[in-house]
Amino acid sequence: MNWIKLILAALFETGWVIGLAHADSAVEWILTLVSVTCSFYLLLNATKYLPVGTAYAVFVGLGATLVTIVDVAVYEVPLGWPKVVLITMLIIGVVGLKFATEEESVRCTGYFLSLQDCVRCSVYYG
Repeated sequence: MNWIKLILAALFETGWVIGLAHADSAVEWILTLVSVTCSFYLLLNATKYLPVGTAYAVFVGLGATLVTIVDVAVYEVPLGWPKVVLITMLIIGVVGLKFATEEESVRCTGYFLSLQDCVRCSVYYG
């Protein structure tokens, strides 16, 4: 479920990045702000169970890939072989991170039942 939240966050990221670049009316700016809010809300929820570094890498990687696809498909930005190769490498990296990462079974809230839970969440409260 957290990976789905992360993918949705990347989709909303695409919306707000495109919105920042192309919004002209008040409605488009409102949709951009809604996209920013939804994007970061979903990202923050996903990082409660996924490692922050992995979640952020996937978020940025998918977002950059989707923004490039929208730019090429909608705004007719030229797409050369270097972009295709680099986006392919980015997607392979994102998929690799998905398979190399385990979701945490303990939610990182700051309150732990044991030292093992504290270590698992990489949080130290002295």
